[in-house]
Amino acid sequence: MSQTVRTRPEGSGGQVLREAYDTALLDLDGVVYAGGEAIVHAVDSLAVARDAGMRLAYVTNNALRTPDTVAGHLTELGIPTEAGEVITSAQAVSRLVAEALPQGSRVLVVGGEGLRVALRERGLVPVESADDDPAAVVQGYGGPEMAWGRFAEACYAIARGLPWFASNTDLTVPTARGIAPGNGAAVEVVRLATGAEPRVAGKPLPPMHRETVLRTGARRPLVVGDRLDTDIEGAFNGDVDSLLVLTGVTDGARLLAAVPEHRPTYVDADLRGLLAPQPEVTPEGDGFRCGGWTATAGPRELSLDGDGEPLDGLRALCAAAWTAGGADACLLDTGKALARLGL
Repeated sequence: MSQTVRTRPEGSGGQVLREAYDTALLDLDGVVYAGGEAIVHAVDSLAVARDAGMRLAYVTNNALRTPDTVAGHLTELGIPTEAGEVITSAQAVSRLVAEALPQGSRVLVVGGEGLRVALRERGLVPVESADDDPAAVVQGYGGPEMAWGRFAEACYAIARGLPWFASNTDLTVPTARGIAPGNGAAVEVVRLATGAEPRVAGKPLPPMHRETVLRTGARRPLVVGDRLDTDIEGAFNGDVDSLLVLTGVTDGARLLAAVPEHRPTYVDADLRGLLAPQPEVTPEGDGFRCGGWTATAGPRELSLDGDGEPLDGLRALCAAAWTAGGADACLLDTGKALARLGL
C-alpha cells in the first residue's frame, strides 16, 4: 500500500481522498505520464478512483495539443478519457481573450493547434500575421519547431499597441530527451523585444483554476500535481486542497524548503495516494510525530528520530520545518534528516 501523508500539521481524520473530494484535477506530465509513457501505478490508481465515484479531470499548462489529442493519448495508455475531461491553458487564455474582444475578432496566434482550436471555440478567428488586422496577440507553446519569425510577428503587432495574452509562463517543458525551453522562455523573448507585459492565464494564476471549475463543475476539488510553483501554488490561489506526488520534479529537499503558497495539503509517492487513508501527524514534545518517526526543528537544522515508512518521516519533517521555520524554512539544514529516509 502507498504511504499517503498530510503535510499540514493538523490531523486529517483518516479520510480517503477519493471519498473526501468529488473531483481530482490532475496535472499530466510528471503525474500521469512521463515522456509519453504512463507512470507506475497511475493507470490502476485512476481506474479505482473513477470506479469509486471520483470524477477525473486532466489539467495542463501545455497549450500545444488539443483536448481530443490529449484524451486519445490517455485512452491509449489505458485511461479512458473524453475530450471534455481535458482542460488546457489554451482554453483558459481563449476565455480571457473572448472576454476582452467582440466575437469574430481576429487574433494573431503564436503557438500550436491547441491554441487555434480553443480560440475558434470562443468565436474568435486565428490569423498568422501582424498584417492580417488582428485585434490581439495570444502566445502559447508551439513545440520545438516554432519558427523564430513567429516571435517577430508578435513583436510587430504588440508594438502597434495590441493587447498581448499568454497561455502560461512555464520556463521549461519536460520531453523524452530531457528538459526543454517552455512557453515562458518564448514569452521572455517577446517581452525583452517589446517591453510589454502579457496577461497570463495558466497555472498558478486564477484564470486557469476558474476555467477548470467552470468546465468540471467540481464542488470539492483536489488538485494533484508534481510542481510546487504551478500545481500547488495554483491550488493555494484557488483556495482548494492539493496532493503533491513525488513522481515528477519535486524532491524532499524542495518540499521542506517550500514557501507557504507552495505547501501541499498532502504528499505521496504516486497516485496511489488517492486511495489510501491519511495518517495523522501530531505534536509531540518540541516536535511532530507521524507513524514511527518524530521530527524536531532546531535553530538551524531538522532532526529525525525513530523508524518506519519513509513518507511518514517526510510528513513529520514537513510539519516541523514549516511550523518552526515559517517563511524561513528554506534556511534549515535538512540533509541528515532526509538521508535517514533515503530521500
